[in-house]
Amino acid sequence: MISQIAGKRAALSIFQSALKAADPGKAVQEFVRLRGTVLHVGDRKYRLADFDRMRVVGAGKASARMARALQQVLGAKLAGGFVNVPDGTKLRVRGVELHSAGHPIPDQRGVDGARQIASIATESGEHDLVFAVISGGASAMLPLPGHGITLQRKKQITRALLASGATIHEMNCVRKHISAIKGGRLAALAHPATVIALILSDVIGDDLDVIGSGPTVPDLKTCADALAVLSKYGIPSPVLTETPKPGDAAFERVQNLIVGSNRLSVDAARKRAKALGYQPIVLSTTIDGETRDIARMHAAIAREMLYSGERKVCFLSGGETTVTLRGKGRGGRNQEFVLAALLALEEGKDPKGRSEDARRVTVFSAGTDGIDGPTDAAGACGNITLLKRARQQGWEPQKFLAQNDSYTLWEKIAGLVKTGPTGTNVMDVRILLID
Repeated sequence: MISQIAGKRAALSIFQSALKAADPGKAVQEFVRLRGTVLHVGDRKYRLADFDRMRVVGAGKASARMARALQQVLGAKLAGGFVNVPDGTKLRVRGVELHSAGHPIPDQRGVDGARQIASIATESGEHDLVFAVISGGASAMLPLPGHGITLQRKKQITRALLASGATIHEMNCVRKHISAIKGGRLAALAHPATVIALILSDVIGDDLDVIGSGPTVPDLKTCADALAVLSKYGIPSPVLTETPKPGDAAFERVQNLIVGSNRLSVDAARKRAKALGYQPIVLSTTIDGETRDIARMHAAIAREMLYSGERKVCFLSGGETTVTLRGKGRGGRNQEFVLAALLALEEGKDPKGRSEDARRVTVFSAGTDGIDGPTDAAGACGNITLLKRARQQGWEPQKFLAQNDSYTLWEKIAGLVKTGPTGTNVMDVRILLID
């Protein structure tokens, strides 16, 4: 069987590969290259001679690092810009103003910054190129209220949606219809300028119109859809305004490009697991749902592999689960996932009634942003031997799970994974090693 130390070391190595693939700066430089007087962005080419000015705007947790990478590619050719970033951002980008904005609840600083971004877009002409760097958190950090709505009302709606358990798709559907900049409106403001949006996805399925509420993307939802979401959660509707749709002239000169995503990170993790001698199996990168249910499903898959006698297997999955709070403890979805999965593994028996083989499984789960819930941990890593040690100390793991207190248990038994804030966010990566 694999030891806790060896299992955690291998899992951390695999996770680090996933983080490298989600590095905002490297992701931008992977897709944006300057060769002589021609700018290559993904599979498109742009002649620098066609543009009088190139500027950058944007928002999100990773937007500062994305803007810096863009500046490193373009140098003095980048004529400035304005980007809304989270509190605590220490990075500096030459010629680009990085402006702090509230998250997840929008604030006046965000409104002021979004207004400046809208101004840059509006004054751009057909011989200008506007880069938009968009990453997780952009929806809250671009809170420019639409016609007939105040910032205070936007805050109330955001808080109500967060408290109701609304999905990110539902939240962003509403946000787009109470905004003057989201739902394709940034592209409309910039028209007829050329717009290149570099997008780091934190959304399951990488839906372009959902990431950051799609400021440069045609909106597939309508006011009626937004009204249905508000009605579902019993939230009074404010004034809603319709968004630009597919086929609108505003998008004729817009390129939207995903430069980083959970899928790309999990693929990098797969390659690292293979290099370490494991047979990698990607379950899915679009997993959501209740954390404990998803944990039991992963445990069941691992048990099935144990029963078959397979050796050196690495299961990988991505996405983002949710936790229904039942207790008053500390923790996050990743820490709870590991605890719930290990408890489910303990319960399992093979066809001959044996459970000892479950000691061969190491369970790891962490958020790529380095933050799991309201804690200083990214996630956790452990095996059932670690749970047995906890019981020997008088700590019953099931009680900690019942109180949503996974952090406290993992802290006691050295199961926490701490990376610190990573400056990126492409949701979570889960790793199950069978050795």
